[in-house]
Amino acid sequence: MGILHPAIEKAYGVLDGAPVDKELAGELMRLEGAPIIDLASLAHKVRLKFSPSRHICTIMNAKSGRCSQDCGYCSQSSFSETQAPVFPLVSEDEIFRAAENAYENDIACFCIVTSGLGYTEVTPEFEKILSAIDRVKFRYPARNLGASLGVLSPETARLLALHGVAFYNHNLQVNPSRYRELVASTHSIGDRIATVRYANDAGITACAGGIIGLGETADDRIELAFALRELKAKIIPLNVLVPVKGTPLEHTPPPAAADTLKAFALMRLVNPRAVIKFAAGRETVMKDFQGLLMLAGANGFLTGGYLTTRGRDAEDDENFLRELTVFGNL
Repeated sequence: MGILHPAIEKAYGVLDGAPVDKELAGELMRLEGAPIIDLASLAHKVRLKFSPSRHICTIMNAKSGRCSQDCGYCSQSSFSETQAPVFPLVSEDEIFRAAENAYENDIACFCIVTSGLGYTEVTPEFEKILSAIDRVKFRYPARNLGASLGVLSPETARLLALHGVAFYNHNLQVNPSRYRELVASTHSIGDRIATVRYANDAGITACAGGIIGLGETADDRIELAFALRELKAKIIPLNVLVPVKGTPLEHTPPPAAADTLKAFALMRLVNPRAVIKFAAGRETVMKDFQGLLMLAGANGFLTGGYLTTRGRDAEDDENFLRELTVFGNL
């Protein structure tokens, strides 16, 4: 009997440049028991070979609540009754101070996030965001600045690029064919896919990922991984659902750690050169398993909080990162 499961032996071809197809992905997602650790080990090796860089970022909740969209997981949706903070777009000074704090604490990327459907036209509010971006870039021209402002048009994407936005985040969340069923009915997955393409076309690095634990199947996780590969997403944030009281998913049980581990590893094998970062749910849901998940193909994590849910102190994450570097370049 071989040391490795036959599916994992086949998957080792990724290290030689052989892509994983959906049939093999299905075999890997059906693994049980000890072979799951071998799968994580392979994903870690693939990251070290094809995507060794570290990626730590932080986000700012620059506009919160009263969103017109009905995303079932989101505490900021006007369709839910939650205790999430509600406030309009913050001032330019507040955005600048948040960026300054991030960069002075040696966080590589700072991202401005706003609630709402997005900006398909150049509104006065969008112009205020551009002005804040200009101020941050004037003070920190060499630092990475990201944005997550909802759906875009080719024109608004072009302007963000022109003003210095390096990364644009807009997640697919789930298997595109089940988006309406599992996420939202007030907009389409086509809007999200188009926005990622507009960002790419404008020369902004597309940051698109998803959420594990929305009620999706293992096959849905495979479809998401391949959809992101097709979109050429260079940065893939993976969240684990944090159920929020007052949302339709408040009673959703957390995904099993083993299933989450397989989802992370598969995302790496399907997207070997992407940057994969662990976002929401790292500390609050995965708890004792977060270190193991970070060694299943992830490049880094989101630190400092997740819009309306708490994160960990920067000092704790610095210590966490220091321990992880023992296992490779992270």
